[in-house]
Amino acid sequence: MPLELPMARPHPAPVSQPRPKPPSPKLWRPKRVLFTPDALEQPFGQRLLERMQSLGLDITLLRSNRLTGLRGKDARETYRLAKQTLAVVNAPPSLLALQPIPPSADLQFHLAKGCPAHCQYCYLAGSLAGPPVTRVYANLPEILGALARYERPGHVTTFEVSCYTDPLALEHLTGSLSECVRYFGTREGARLRFVSKFDAVAPLLTLPHGGRTQARVSVNAAPISLRLEGGVAPVAARLGGLRQLAAAGYPVGVVVAPIMPVEGWREHYGALLDEVARAVGDVRELTFELITHRFTPGSKEVLLDWYPNTALDMDEQTRAVKRNKFGGLKYVYGKDTMSELRGFFETELARRFPQARVLYWT
Repeated sequence: MPLELPMARPHPAPVSQPRPKPPSPKLWRPKRVLFTPDALEQPFGQRLLERMQSLGLDITLLRSNRLTGLRGKDARETYRLAKQTLAVVNAPPSLLALQPIPPSADLQFHLAKGCPAHCQYCYLAGSLAGPPVTRVYANLPEILGALARYERPGHVTTFEVSCYTDPLALEHLTGSLSECVRYFGTREGARLRFVSKFDAVAPLLTLPHGGRTQARVSVNAAPISLRLEGGVAPVAARLGGLRQLAAAGYPVGVVVAPIMPVEGWREHYGALLDEVARAVGDVRELTFELITHRFTPGSKEVLLDWYPNTALDMDEQTRAVKRNKFGGLKYVYGKDTMSELRGFFETELARRFPQARVLYWT
């Protein structure tokens, strides 16, 4: 049965206290980096090799294009080994045929797959096969070169690059996001969108972006960000990075995800919105994207292998079933719960950010 939640009602803005500040994580340094032969045939692959050699990383040049030796004796060890590994490979030809990704953007493309963070609700858990190794694509120029055929005259086409990775988490290792920003800076009819839980924005601040890349940060209420998000920047640091990007002329936005009706959720999300308001409330044309928590049977199984002691609520009995056109199912909050959550955010965002746009609720 859906959770019983009290009705939302307008109230004066609370005087919220800043959340405890955990230390910012160091930039990710994988314990091993694997290069496939195909990747090293790419000029960009050679640049990645030089860049990672300069960082003093432990690099192995593979003899074949297969990634092997990634599994441990059990799921937990496999997860640990994979999360310490970066593989530089070529994106397969299938990834050059772009797929729609509503409501985030018209289309998605990928500069990498996998992420070094440790979010216990990870959306990648049910969509990436095998150990969760982070794969960076050495044929990025080819990927970018294929985008133009998807642009339509007289229409601004939007491209999302964060579906299978957090590109800012890898930027100090690869420079791939900067390549994307530069490319879109030259495209009149295209816009790039990325979202991150990291704050290392310095490489992006002086790029010729032309206002054609929208940067967003993903944030959440303190009980969720502090307990379920590992290896990422604190929310305050993410918002600070977003403010720097806004000052550098980037269009910016905030993604609140995944929204969960945890105990005291009204107070916690109210405090989060106060924190956002203090950081970027005066930014013009700020956008919001609101995404509630959901999971599939497959993602639940993987997540429980990765995080057997998680506090994440994945009880199917308290959820509604939502099916896609292919017959797949996911578990979402029930109608009453969704209505309570949505009403709260619509009211509180309108009061705190009257100039902002809510792009979607899902």
